[in-house]
Amino acid sequence: MASAASNLRAAAASSDKNSRNNGNARFNDEALSWDSRPFVHEASQAAAAAILARLNENNVKHPSNGKSQTKHLQVLEIGCATGILSFLLAPHVARIVAVDAAEGMIAVLSQKLQTTPNAPQNIVPVAILLEDPEDAALPPAHSDQPDGPRQKFDLVTSHLVLHHIPDLRAVLQTMLGCLVPGGRVMLTDFEDFGPEAKRFHPVARMAGVERHGIQAREMAEMMQEVGFAEVDVRAAWTMRKKVEKFEGEFGEGGAVKPELGEMMDFPFVLCYGEGPM
Repeated sequence: MASAASNLRAAAASSDKNSRNNGNARFNDEALSWDSRPFVHEASQAAAAAILARLNENNVKHPSNGKSQTKHLQVLEIGCATGILSFLLAPHVARIVAVDAAEGMIAVLSQKLQTTPNAPQNIVPVAILLEDPEDAALPPAHSDQPDGPRQKFDLVTSHLVLHHIPDLRAVLQTMLGCLVPGGRVMLTDFEDFGPEAKRFHPVARMAGVERHGIQAREMAEMMQEVGFAEVDVRAAWTMRKKVEKFEGEFGEGGAVKPELGEMMDFPFVLCYGEGPM
């Protein structure tokens, strides 16, 4: 029995690795064209607005001399891609460590930070599949101890990332371990509202897609089980997206074409939780 169990674990690990590799290959291939997609920018802008609104809502409850508290925040964005959300949040926080497993995405982000006029100087890009809160690729907690404990964060964010992750529980545990006491997660993704949610992705871009959106109740229960408090998973906004009228309509590349497809509304959820004090 032990041998069979070991084989099952090895098979599961291999499946997860293959899924991640397929997803990373897709996103490395798409990195150079990522910023050319209007929907990517629109969705990131909506996510930034939802995150900042929730931060401001908390600040209203806990004012500090009548000034915004967000400027001191140390933020970790997991699955940052080319940094569109990081660029939007950067003016409002102290620093963002932006991580992504796709090296191509991080290369584009790094180039943008160097070449974009007035690019924020408080974004730190890191190419890593983050599975350990003490991963040496993360910045150290103390600059004079480069090999010491890793930095912890006031806020962990992700946007349109959760539906790509094979093991949500594991990544939530990693996020929890990355927080300072009482730190928060704010994670945004489209909602699994039923079979039609599958249409969010064209057939040609299903590589690395692990689930068709986030089921709010299941996500809330999982976050609580992992150890988050004050969990609140709810629809925060709705977006229209062009989708295929039939599977494969957009062809092998999956690119949206003006003369093809139809518009469809997708609700997005904000998954909020607080770490233990």
